[in-house]
Amino acid sequence: MAKEIESSFETSRLFPVSTPLLGDQEVATSAGLHRQLDWKGAFWAASGVPAGVLLTIGGIAATIGQPSWVCWIVSISIGLIQAFVYAEIAGLYPNKSGGASVYGAAAWLPYSNLLAPISVWCNWLAWSPVLALGTSVGAGYVMASLFAPDAAVNGWQIHLLDLGMVRSGLSLRVNFVSLIASAFLLVTFFLQHNGAARAASTQKILALLSLSPLLLVGLVPLVTGDLPSKNLFPLLPMIRDAAGAISFGSWDQTGLTLLMGAMFAAAWSTYGFETAVCYTREFKNPARDTPKAIFASGALCLVIFTLVPLAFQSSLGLEAMLDPHINDGSGVALAMAKIVGGGQIVANAMVAALILSLLLIVMTSMMGSSRTLYQASIDGWLPKYLSRVNDRGAPTAAMWTDLIFNLLLLLFSDYFAVLMISNVCYLIFNFLNLQAGWIHRIDRKNWKRPYRCPTPLLAAASGLGFVNLAFMGAGADVWGEGTLRNGLIASLLIVPLYLYRHHIQDGGVFPADADALDRAHGTAKRAGFLPYLAIIAAAGVIFVSHHFSAPPGG
Repeated sequence: MAKEIESSFETSRLFPVSTPLLGDQEVATSAGLHRQLDWKGAFWAASGVPAGVLLTIGGIAATIGQPSWVCWIVSISIGLIQAFVYAEIAGLYPNKSGGASVYGAAAWLPYSNLLAPISVWCNWLAWSPVLALGTSVGAGYVMASLFAPDAAVNGWQIHLLDLGMVRSGLSLRVNFVSLIASAFLLVTFFLQHNGAARAASTQKILALLSLSPLLLVGLVPLVTGDLPSKNLFPLLPMIRDAAGAISFGSWDQTGLTLLMGAMFAAAWSTYGFETAVCYTREFKNPARDTPKAIFASGALCLVIFTLVPLAFQSSLGLEAMLDPHINDGSGVALAMAKIVGGGQIVANAMVAALILSLLLIVMTSMMGSSRTLYQASIDGWLPKYLSRVNDRGAPTAAMWTDLIFNLLLLLFSDYFAVLMISNVCYLIFNFLNLQAGWIHRIDRKNWKRPYRCPTPLLAAASGLGFVNLAFMGAGADVWGEGTLRNGLIASLLIVPLYLYRHHIQDGGVFPADADALDRAHGTAKRAGFLPYLAIIAAAGVIFVSHHFSAPPGG
C-alpha cells in the first residue's frame, strides 16, 4: 500500500503549476482566486478541524456512555479511508475551489441536474453552522469569566419567535452570548479579507497556541499511565431508567441505536478534514499540494481524535463525562486542567486555549464554506453575486453570506439542534461524493490523475458511504425527534435557488467555466444505470435503518 501511495505522488509531474489544461487558458486567472497557497498553508487552514472534538465530546459520551472513546477511533479511521477518494477527485479539477462536494458534483451532473447542486449545498449547510456554534461556546466562556453563574445578565434575553413546530423548545432570542458571539464572528470575518495565504498564516499562530494544550491533554494520561480500566470498560451502552439513573445496557435494538447516534454525531467532527481540498484552485501546484494537504490534515486529526477522547474518558470517568457542563462545552476547559493536574493558573490558560481553538475552527469553517459558495456560483448552482472576489482574491460576497446566515443562527436557542440537522446534510454530501469516486473512475477513466486512490480503498469508501447513511437513518433522531426529517427537508432548500440561477439568471445554460474540463477532455456516461441504482439503494438504507431504530423516548 505504501509503495502504491508513494508512486501516486510521483504523478504530480503530470500537472506542473504553469501547465495550461485548456488550450491557452490557465487553470486559474487573476480575476478570481489567487494561486498563493501551498499544502502547508492548506494544512494550517484546516487545522481548526481537530478542535471540533471539544464541541461534541460531551454529547457523544452522554449518548453512548463508556464506548464513546472507541466510537471516536472508529470514526476517524473511517474518515481517513474516505480521504483517499477525496484526494483523487480533487486532483481531477485543479481549476476549481470549494472542496470535495464541488468535485463530486461534476460526477453527478451528467446523471442529474438536481443531485449535483444538492451535494454542494449539503456540504455548505453542514460547515457553515460551525461559525455560530464555535463562537457561541467561546462567548459562553467569556460570560463565565466575567460574571457569576447567578448574575442577572446571564438570564437576560429578548424573545423573538417560537419555533416549537420545528423542534420542541426551540425559539429565536437575543441574549448576551449571541451578542458576544456576533462580535467574534465579525473579527473572524475581517481577518480573512486578505486572501487564503494571509488567513492561513493567522491560522498557524492560532493552531500552535490552541492545539498544543489539546495535544498535551491527550498525551499526559499515556505518559503517566493513568488509564484506569474501570473508566474504559466494559464497552456496553449506557441506559437510563425512568428516574434518570444510569446503568450498563446491552447491545440490543436500543443499544445499537445509541451506537448509531454516537457514530452519526462523531462523523461531523472526524470527517471534516476533507476541507483541506477546498483550496485546490489557490494552490501554487495543485497536483502536488492537494493530496499532501488532505493526508497531513488527516494525520493530525487521527492523533487528536484518538488521544483526546481517550484521555477524557480514562481520566474523568463516565460520571464526570455526564456533567452537563461537559455536554454543553462550558466545563471542558476545567476538565482539561484537571487531566494535566494544574491549578487555577493552568485552568485559566486552558480557558484561553479553548477560546483560541474555537476561533480556529470558526476560521477554518469560514475559509472552507465561503469557497464552496464561491465555486457553486461559478459552476451555476447558486446566485451569481457569490462569485465576486476582492482584489486580494478573497471571496467576499460568499463570506458576507456566511456571516449574515450565522448571525441569524446565533438567534436560535439550541445551537446543537441546528448542528445535528445540518449533520444530516453532511452525510448526504458524504454519500454522494464517495460514490462520485467510482463514477469519475468509470466516466473519466482516461483523465490524468495527480493522485490515484488504490482501488480497494475506493471500493471500501463507496461501501462506507452506505454505512454512514445507516448511521444517519438510525441515529439522527437520537438527537431529538424529527432531526432526520428536518435534515432531509433542509437538504432540498437548494432546489428553488438552483432553479432560479439556472433557468432565470442563466436561461437554462450552464456557465462556460462550469464544465470546461469535461468539454476539453470529453466525457461519456459510461456508468449507465449504476448511479441511479446507488441512489435507490441509499434510499433503502435510510428507510430500513430508520424503521428498525429505537431512539430513547421513541
